[in-house]
Amino acid sequence: QVQLVESGGGLVQPGGSLRLSCVVSGTIFSISRMGWYRQAPGKQRELVARISSGSTNYSDSVKGRFTISRDNAKNTVYLQMNSLKPEDTAVYYCNLDRIGTVGTDFWGKGTLVTVSS
Repeated sequence: QVQLVESGGGLVQPGGSLRLSCVVSGTIFSISRMGWYRQAPGKQRELVARISSGSTNYSDSVKGRFTISRDNAKNTVYLQMNSLKPEDTAVYYCNLDRIGTVGTDFWGKGTLVTVSS
């Protein structure tokens, strides 16, 4: 059974930083494509960043401020968020959508990030 558990959300002032973590179990993490999505109140869920074995990509809204990384030894994917803005406020979700070449779709329960003074 695949499980994704996020942590690291919280309240931070504008300009501050947070690091989100997502621990994955029940699959071969090293060949899984992982992503971070977010959903702000009243808005659709959107892709923030994605990482596969050899590449990363980011939404334009976070490029240069957020960094996605992974530690295969710990089955963990991270999202380092710097220079946070109020518009980054959202529930952040971890997603696994591919294992090797096989498409799939697993989600964590989300962690809330609030950027406010």
